[in-house]
Amino acid sequence: MATEQPLQAPVTVPVDQTRIHNIGYRSYDGPRLGRAYARRSLYSQSLRGAYGLGRSVKSKVLPMLLLAVMCLVAGILVAVSVVTKANDLPLDYTRYAVVLQAVISLYVASQAPQSVSRDLRFKTVPLYFSRPIETSDYVRAKYASLASALFILTAAPLLVLYVGALLAKLDFADQTKGFAQGLVSVALLSLLFAGLGLVVASVTPRRGFGIAAVIAVLTITYGAVSTLQAIADVQGSSGAVAWIGLFSPITLIDGVQSAFLGATSSFPGGVGPSNGEGAVYVLVTLGLIAGAYGLLVRRYSKVGL
Repeated sequence: MATEQPLQAPVTVPVDQTRIHNIGYRSYDGPRLGRAYARRSLYSQSLRGAYGLGRSVKSKVLPMLLLAVMCLVAGILVAVSVVTKANDLPLDYTRYAVVLQAVISLYVASQAPQSVSRDLRFKTVPLYFSRPIETSDYVRAKYASLASALFILTAAPLLVLYVGALLAKLDFADQTKGFAQGLVSVALLSLLFAGLGLVVASVTPRRGFGIAAVIAVLTITYGAVSTLQAIADVQGSSGAVAWIGLFSPITLIDGVQSAFLGATSSFPGGVGPSNGEGAVYVLVTLGLIAGAYGLLVRRYSKVGL
């Protein structure tokens, strides 16, 4: 008797669904702009970012407000000179940045971490170095952008003072000389403050910690140095006043300009360093600027690994 065989399910052969689509990708055959272009682009974007340009409205508020404060005070000084018919401005060009150093320090504290801390926090620094750009290019672009932003912040009110003084028909030669001296002073201040701010901000990827650290370096040192200078002056140690000024960024600039630019010193008694002591101030200032650049290069050479 024949037995029934179970029915077998038909074997299905898998159909290959692979497809190759030509979507038009092709290699780049245009000009290679190289490191110089990348460095210029990083500089311009960082400079724009220092004033919130190209970013959210919230990012523009603080830097634009601080710039407005710097220029507004200069406008008030010009108005006072016009109303009182004074023969000179109430505040010298070289003294302006020293008097408003709190505003400048706040700007550095807010923008130095914005320039470098975000790259560290989101680990985008190695992406920069994957392109034809080296550590020195990155540091130069960041350093130059913050120094340029600081120069705009500090030179703009000097320009307001200068234009206002000429409109008030003050002596052209004296005002031009004072304006030129003020520009030299704020250029040196911009390089020094930018270097110190970037070095401190590059230590931590947290922007809040960077802001607090920069404020501490720029303001606490000034308060401590000013206090020690006042104590030394009261105790009759006037010779120590100038040497104590070497330990604060703003008093360094004050010492340089009072020794070589004819500025009135804010040191106790209004007596700044002599020419010999001023030479030491210049060397220390230039050493700090060069040292800040070197530390930044060493720092980012490790980050980029």
